[in-house]
Amino acid sequence: MESTVTSKASENPTPSARPGYGRLLRTRGAWTFLLPGFAARQPFAMLTISIVLLVQHTTGSYGAAGAAAAVTGVSMALFAPYSGRLADRYGQRIVLIPGVLLHTLSGLTLTALALLDAPLWAVFVAAVPTGASVPQVGPMVRARWGVKLKDSPLMTTAAAFESVTDELTFVVGPLLATALCTAVDPAAGLVTEASLTLIGGLLFAAQKSTQPTVAGSGHARVEHASALRVPGVRVLIVIFLGIGTVFGGMQVSLAAFTESIGEPGLNGVLYGVFAAGNMLSGVVCGAIAWKAAPQRRLVIGYTALALTASGLWAAHSVLVLAGLGLLVGMCIAPALITGYTLVDSLVPAGARTEAFTWLTGAVALGQAAAVTVAGQLEDRLWGGAGFLVPMGGTVLALATLLALRSRLAARANSRTVARGVGHRVPVAVD
Repeated sequence: MESTVTSKASENPTPSARPGYGRLLRTRGAWTFLLPGFAARQPFAMLTISIVLLVQHTTGSYGAAGAAAAVTGVSMALFAPYSGRLADRYGQRIVLIPGVLLHTLSGLTLTALALLDAPLWAVFVAAVPTGASVPQVGPMVRARWGVKLKDSPLMTTAAAFESVTDELTFVVGPLLATALCTAVDPAAGLVTEASLTLIGGLLFAAQKSTQPTVAGSGHARVEHASALRVPGVRVLIVIFLGIGTVFGGMQVSLAAFTESIGEPGLNGVLYGVFAAGNMLSGVVCGAIAWKAAPQRRLVIGYTALALTASGLWAAHSVLVLAGLGLLVGMCIAPALITGYTLVDSLVPAGARTEAFTWLTGAVALGQAAAVTVAGQLEDRLWGGAGFLVPMGGTVLALATLLALRSRLAARANSRTVARGVGHRVPVAVD
């Protein structure tokens, strides 16, 4: 997008302009929130593995470590939407600053309790505020793109760019945390995570010029209703829960599979192939000038995801599992990107941060549930039984999507979520 032009039209290319990453990254002011935003969201992917490695080291139990990590994940999933709603109502900066301070303090407290061999229940108690206060920087960045691009066709490109950024974060974060915990100290991962959250979060919060306008500013009457009142958002939450089951089920089942064949070192390789498929399809998805409606793209893409995920449990060789994992990863990014893109047409600007956090929270909740269920299946049934979790999660979500897909159509009354904000008829972004 030619952002060097001073006119307002330069921020929103004409519909005929072909979307692309070059045009997106030339958006005026984008780098001011992209760079600190990347630094602030990097710790998000370090948190779970850092807790697992630290608690396992101090207790000697993977079960205790997984439970502590699950408490953190569930806490984040439950509290993230309220953080997003507060950001929409009062501004991102006001919510972010106390959030990063609380997260840093609670994360360091959890670290100290684990190192001091405190009772496991005390570690669980500390895990609650640690998860609840995870800064929702990703949704905040997406909301800032919405402000910058409005109804531009580059919104799909921005959604793809954020999906790729998220996936890159989940590749780099766990590797960094694992290296710190194994080569430096078992507590180094959590300490680094807390430090990066504090520094990156404060730098991101300092970028006041690009944050969305607070809902109701300049208006006499505003109704601060939840984004959940939009039917399409509730459908998308189910869709993203299904995606979360893929992430969680893959993590546990790949580890169990490689352990069963005596090649635990292949776990990282197989998960890397899965992540690479996600990143690759995300890059391609954002570079295409889509003509099909996003609702139709979501149905097609999610059908492909459910079909490929349903074949994982039958894979009995590394090569077959790697190929299927690659395909599953390639199907995830289009579903995520299209879901996030639909938020722009379904939800007014004054409630989008909350809507985005509901979706990221749904992924986290689905992942936490899948890790628990897949672990039990691997222990109690046969090796590879954990792959039934991604199959079940995506098939159920697909059935919901097919039954309720009409609710994903943008309607004029969807803007009542925040009356007085975003007085425009929602339109499709394609």
